[in-house]
Amino acid sequence: MQRRPIAVAAVVAVAGAAAVAFTLPSLAGTEEKSGSRAASDTPGDLSPQLLAAMKRDLGLDGEQAATRLARSEWAGGVSATLAAQTGEDFGGAWLASDGTTLKVAVTDSGAASAVKAAGAVPVLVKRSEAELDAAKTRLDAAAARADGLTGWYVDVATNKVVVVAEPGEKSEALALARKAGLASDAVTVKISDAQPKPLFDVRGADPYFVDVGGGQARCSIGFSVTTGFVTAGHCGEEGTATTGFNNQAQGTVEFSVFPGAADMGFVAVNGNWTPRPVVNDFKGNELPVAGNTEAPVGAAICRSGSTTGTFCGTVLAKNQTVRYPEGAVTGLTRTNVCAEGGDSGGPWLSGDQAQGVTSGGSGDCTAGGETFFQPLNEILAAQNLTLVTTAGEESTTPPTAAPTTAPPAGEGAEASACDALPVQRDGTINRAGQAQAQPNGGAYRARAGTHSACLDAPAGADFDLLLQQRNNRGQFRTVARSTGAGDKTLSFAGRSGTYRYVVVATAGTGAYSLGFNVQ
Repeated sequence: MQRRPIAVAAVVAVAGAAAVAFTLPSLAGTEEKSGSRAASDTPGDLSPQLLAAMKRDLGLDGEQAATRLARSEWAGGVSATLAAQTGEDFGGAWLASDGTTLKVAVTDSGAASAVKAAGAVPVLVKRSEAELDAAKTRLDAAAARADGLTGWYVDVATNKVVVVAEPGEKSEALALARKAGLASDAVTVKISDAQPKPLFDVRGADPYFVDVGGGQARCSIGFSVTTGFVTAGHCGEEGTATTGFNNQAQGTVEFSVFPGAADMGFVAVNGNWTPRPVVNDFKGNELPVAGNTEAPVGAAICRSGSTTGTFCGTVLAKNQTVRYPEGAVTGLTRTNVCAEGGDSGGPWLSGDQAQGVTSGGSGDCTAGGETFFQPLNEILAAQNLTLVTTAGEESTTPPTAAPTTAPPAGEGAEASACDALPVQRDGTINRAGQAQAQPNGGAYRARAGTHSACLDAPAGADFDLLLQQRNNRGQFRTVARSTGAGDKTLSFAGRSGTYRYVVVATAGTGAYSLGFNVQ
């Protein structure tokens, strides 16, 4: 059987460090500020400004912060792989309170060995993450009116859905859970008097402005993409012109979702602006953006905004529905980091890994509070956008399904490509026209990212490889495919959800091997 190299769709574009110039995006030709690079003797070569913020907000010294950030990046990759490997038994992943121990929930004790082999601690639970997400979706559907409730989210550490209620409204929360058909042991009610709101601010200050409701609102730029920047959806409707911090025409909002399924936006900039792979900390420094590996629950995280600068904290939960005055928004990430008006749209980093853009929250940076952000990878996948980063050579290939041609026989280096993928499944098809779903006849949960797969088909057979995603009606639809004779590879950048691979015997029969992963 011949094997073919993995075709990985690029989801980031990179620029050499020498090109880093100013805040993102910045005016073309702006000179680089002194002190914008991380000092080489900083632990882990991390930005000293980011480490200082982590020391102030999390009480971590330089070595502790570097260790925790490195562990967060490792945990993000491992948890994504384990989600694919354990399939429908996956119950979620989180870093424990020590910030370094990765715990992975599974519903079947048989999956514990894979978790241990990956260096994580298995936790046996009653409900899978897919079941928890489905329960949370039922709450979304049942909450046409939910007075006294400010939101709900999946808490993988307790294996429950948490409903956040105002003081005196616990009965309203329990009534909503019953209406949605949730079991009593699957729900926890949290009492909070916080009132989340979007964090834009109507006042004349940098860094960029949009016309909102007859006035002008100030928001913060999120992250650079090759043609502009991402930000919050509530920071401008589609077609709205934007003005930069220097009062010069900047671009146009080309994509915006708010409220509803997300709080995401994309601004396409004009030729006077050059997207740069940095974040402004508003202390005269720049924080580098090197990638977009998603950090797990429990990870240390920092954000920057044009009102308050840089503050840090911890990821508390994912997939939260937040009920703003303008309407509910689903799929947000909950944190204990503070933010204030004008910080909306601003970037979130875990080390040098881009995480998301500020949506809204409650409290302030004097008394503290909670803030929610829109995950970045969801925005990139929704619009096929390419993140600009600091490492390597620039690539602007859009994320797409990308089958490749078979290599010449005898090329041993390429023959190892399928084996290199961490999740491996085998199967046998005994009759042409049959199809098998993988992993193990089921499906797997995945956060937004790039799905890569390689099918090692029997010699002389024609096996097709399909990647399917489950929709909100429980039906699977094909989102990527690789067809034709010989072995197959595909790569697809998708949003979070439930996926499965389907191997179809168009002609011929025999045993096959499938390798896959999500990053």
